[in-house]
Amino acid sequence: MKAQIDKKQVQIAVMGLGYVGLPLALEFAKSGFHVMGVDPDKRKSRAIIQGKSYISDIEDSDIKQVVNKGFLKATSDFSALSDMDVIFICVPTPFSKFKEPDVSFIIDASRRIREFLKKGALIILESTTYPGTTEEIVLPILEEGGLKCGKDFFLVFSPERVDPGNKHFSIRNTPKVIGGVDKQSAALAKRLYSQIIAQQLIIEVSNPRIAEMTKLLENIFRSVNIALINELTFLCDRMNIDIWEVIDAASSKPFGFMPFYPGPGVGGHCIPVDPYYLSWKAREYDFYTKFIEMSAEINLNMPRYVVQKIFEALNEDGKSISGSKILALGIAFKKDINDARNSPALKVIDELVSRGANVVYHDPFIKAVGNGSEYFRVESGVGKITSARMSRKLLTEQDCVCILVDHECFNIPFIVKNSKLIVDTRNVTKNVKVSGGGRIVKI
Repeated sequence: MKAQIDKKQVQIAVMGLGYVGLPLALEFAKSGFHVMGVDPDKRKSRAIIQGKSYISDIEDSDIKQVVNKGFLKATSDFSALSDMDVIFICVPTPFSKFKEPDVSFIIDASRRIREFLKKGALIILESTTYPGTTEEIVLPILEEGGLKCGKDFFLVFSPERVDPGNKHFSIRNTPKVIGGVDKQSAALAKRLYSQIIAQQLIIEVSNPRIAEMTKLLENIFRSVNIALINELTFLCDRMNIDIWEVIDAASSKPFGFMPFYPGPGVGGHCIPVDPYYLSWKAREYDFYTKFIEMSAEINLNMPRYVVQKIFEALNEDGKSISGSKILALGIAFKKDINDARNSPALKVIDELVSRGANVVYHDPFIKAVGNGSEYFRVESGVGKITSARMSRKLLTEQDCVCILVDHECFNIPFIVKNSKLIVDTRNVTKNVKVSGGGRIVKI
């Protein structure tokens, strides 16, 4: 297969066309490979065929270019896998309501591949998961068809490192970790990735478990440090100390310190999920990750802390949350993207609505929110949540404006000038001075 890879003659399938799969499929298609996107969601395959993007980081023109040249196709028919030399698994890995890993999407994808597995094919799992998934779940399922790994097919885990909204780092310039079940699998994957990533950026580790743990370490590192800052935020609030100024001062140290910042909580697919994947797996070894689990719980409590700050701020104005008009600015899980997966903003809104607040939201990146979120109720019975256009009238009508996401497009001086009360969870009102502005409360 090495010669076929170098000549770009291998047929590539990408299972799962979300924030990981679509950019990956696009990069290989741009490099001249014939790529088939496979996703059970027919809306995604239709959008790609029509040259339309549903991800903010990807332009319609990028998709149209490779679709028109015949390098990128999409389908919801899994039988297309029968012709594929390379299959990437880029499916979701959520957790259950009991905070246990839900690897059902990986299992289903593996079974689909086994059904149509071509001899000599290379399978690469990119979905974030716990150490052991590749060898304990994917490998046995694939071998149930009678083919043997290392001889009849090849298997690798290579964690995705997609950062939605990041304008500097993309797939092409982000180092890529590869852990093969065997040396030949790793060598083939390295050869393949080197077609879109510089060879010096490809890091081969000794096995899939190392690669799986690498991904978890990266995200748990962030989770733990964010939790530390969030806990210090609680303390500084009681001590009447500005945590933001503390962080700025500490950041002046040129060594031994890395700044992290408080906020309404953590969102997206990785940081809220990965600690529980590792803690679940650790129990299999009679080991309890107390520190990691405690950090995750601190982060999960941040939306409730934000609501408490809103409650206290409204009380100072002689108002209660129930019946108050509250504008939530931003519902994406981070700035400048159209992704609301596990967004802490939705949890804040849900809590406000459950307490009887009349909530509207404004987010130029997300026009509508459905009932798909685990934490979000469009209509609770005691309050409501609707989308609203930004205007002076909208701001002046609100009892409180809560800034939950720091989108670059937000006109902060305009918002401050026309609002009665602002609860700022992102410190975007720092140094904003306007005449006649409302009262600002920071977390």
